[in-house]
Amino acid sequence: MRIPARFNGPPGSGNGGWCAGVFATAAGARIGGPPVQVTLRVPPPLDTALAFRDGSVLAGDTLVAEVAEIAEVEGAGGAVPPVPLAEAVAASKDYPGFVTHPFPGCFVCGPDRAPGDGLRIFPGPLPDGRTAAPWTVPDDVTAETMWAALDCPGGWTAIGPAGRPYLLGRIAAAVTALPAPGEDCVVVGALSEVSGRKAMVDSAVYGSDGRRLARARATWLSVVQ
Repeated sequence: MRIPARFNGPPGSGNGGWCAGVFATAAGARIGGPPVQVTLRVPPPLDTALAFRDGSVLAGDTLVAEVAEIAEVEGAGGAVPPVPLAEAVAASKDYPGFVTHPFPGCFVCGPDRAPGDGLRIFPGPLPDGRTAAPWTVPDDVTAETMWAALDCPGGWTAIGPAGRPYLLGRIAAAVTALPAPGEDCVVVGALSEVSGRKAMVDSAVYGSDGRRLARARATWLSVVQ
């Protein structure tokens, strides 16, 4: 395995959701299959040879991530109901990352990424505290793309308008189906719990017909003590 530099999150390391999708796929995760949980132990390195062995992702002797199949994605789905596309479009106009962004070059939510390069998912606040964003699906959509789409919209419920930097620590996800290239989807996120430096968040991707295509629960870690 190798994470190309294009799929960065913070400068110099991989986007957590994309990398988790790569690691989950290497462990046997499949579309419509059981959920898989990925725990990131260090920021995933870019353009570095990675090996998957006995549930672990390794860069040489460094443990990068641990991967395990789980029974269910706790809390996700029902906790994050869909919203109409028009409502997601309106929310996205108030995306806090347009003003203050800890990592503006992020593959998923970075406003500095050009159309066709990054996913450009810009989750804005809803009145009830959730986030929502429209997402036009790229032509090369894969399971890894879905894991990436599930990542930042949940994280922004913790980051908030102050732009306090958080990093993905763990994500459990299940992808039921892939959307069609060019499809207009809605991605929603919700904050479940904050405890010290940890924020538990849920997220889901809904297709243009309102069907839930993917769901996730994640633990984000504040990098500010």
